[in-house]
Amino acid sequence: MLILIAGPYRSGTNDNPELIKQNLDRLEAMALPIFRKGHVPMIGEWVALPLMHLAGSKALGDEVWDEIQYPVAHRLLEKCDAVLRIDGASKGADNDVKIAKERGLHIFYSLDEIPNEE
Repeated sequence: MLILIAGPYRSGTNDNPELIKQNLDRLEAMALPIFRKGHVPMIGEWVALPLMHLAGSKALGDEVWDEIQYPVAHRLLEKCDAVLRIDGASKGADNDVKIAKERGLHIFYSLDEIPNEE
C-alpha cells in the first residue's frame, strides 16, 4: 500500500522553525517502519516543500504556501491506499482523514494496525 502519514506539521508551533522540524521528524519516524512492513510511506511535505521552494514561497502561510501545501496532500490521497494518522492536533491531518474516509481508504492510528505485506 501507498500510505500517507498525516499529523501535525505547522500546528501548535506558532511557526517556530525548530518545533516545525520536530513535527516533521515525528512524521518521518513512521516512514521506515511502514517501509519495513512492505509498504511505501508518503508524507505530503516531501512533495510540498520542494515545490513551494521552486515556486518562490517566502514565508509559511504566504500565497504560494496556500496554493501548494494542502492541495498536495489532497492530490496524493487520490493515489494512496491508506492514511496513518499520528497523534497531535492538526486541522490539515484531520481533513486528510476525512477525505480518505470519503474515498474508502484504510485509516490507521498506529503502526501496529498496519498489516505486514506478504
